[in-house]
Amino acid sequence: MENASTTTKNKQIIEWSLRILISALFLVSVIGKLYPAPSVYNTLSAFEAKQLLPMGFDGNFAQWFSRTLIGCELALGLLILQPHFYKKLVIPVSILMLLVFCIHLSYEIATKGNVGNCGCFGEFLPMSPLAAIIKNVIAMGILAYLYKMRKSVADKMNFPVLTTATFGSIMLVFMFGMKKSSVGQIPVSTDVIEVIEDSTSTTNQTTTIDTTKAVKPGATSTTATVPGKDVEVKPEQVDEPKAAKSGFKHLYADIDKGRKLLCFFAAGCDHCQETAKELTAMSKQVSDFPEMKIIFLEEETELIPNFFNIAGKTYPYKILDPGAFYTLLGPANTPVVNYLWNGNKVKVYEGTEGNAFKKAEFKTIVQKSWKELKK
Repeated sequence: MENASTTTKNKQIIEWSLRILISALFLVSVIGKLYPAPSVYNTLSAFEAKQLLPMGFDGNFAQWFSRTLIGCELALGLLILQPHFYKKLVIPVSILMLLVFCIHLSYEIATKGNVGNCGCFGEFLPMSPLAAIIKNVIAMGILAYLYKMRKSVADKMNFPVLTTATFGSIMLVFMFGMKKSSVGQIPVSTDVIEVIEDSTSTTNQTTTIDTTKAVKPGATSTTATVPGKDVEVKPEQVDEPKAAKSGFKHLYADIDKGRKLLCFFAAGCDHCQETAKELTAMSKQVSDFPEMKIIFLEEETELIPNFFNIAGKTYPYKILDPGAFYTLLGPANTPVVNYLWNGNKVKVYEGTEGNAFKKAEFKTIVQKSWKELKK
């Protein structure tokens, strides 16, 4: 009798330990997508832009769908700890949700590879798509085991408990996580200063050309006229690539002309701030440094002035809503630095891991001529 009682007690301990584990899985997933705020890059906005919009969701509907889905996750995290409709609904729905996530992640791996953060836990706990699938499969196994443990035990059938927890969770997520929708591109040009040189300042001046000096990257040859004489100066061959289309001309009309840096940053991103700071310092060390322009993610835009304080300089910038921003980036993550030369992508850095911005490497690259870069 005592052994039977001990066995029953041990089973209860195992069961509740597993239920708490599954509950924690769902709750941490909710916190991860909302932490530190749903509008911060790589949280809920990134989930919508990287996961839902590519599937054909409308921008506004994506916000409603994502928050409803997260509300259901929150509800399941709570309902797994109570007895009402536990076997009939809670466990099956939990398994179904995890299965749908596995199918979606499998599609992501098949089309894009096992790269980046799957977004299951936001930036709170970064996880690759394959790791997320393994986690979900283990969780489904635990849920199936819990179902088997309770097979002979009848569910309690208080339906209002289920509906109250579900709708209450969804409403809570909407209260905390809903933000005003913004569609399309929002250009901000108040900090962009256009400097126009006074052409009269060079009148009657004599131009001296030193042909012994090498042409800097991107420099164009010139001709000169010495007052009183017609001197024909043979133009030097310009060492630059043929014109190409970078795909960014809709952002900046002159982006495919000459040497440019086009950076994709989030104002609240520490890595983005540090990258901008390093580029500013480099621009003071390297002569003829490429012109730099920025595209900001439309999140935490109130931090843009502070971003430029950290960077040490104010650059021309525009702001894109998350959908447009992440559509341009594809699987890449911020910070992104594109080194363009006549529209040709000479070098692209992205993210914070293997292909992250490397200051020393880029300093060498940016000082090379096109002939040297082609080697």
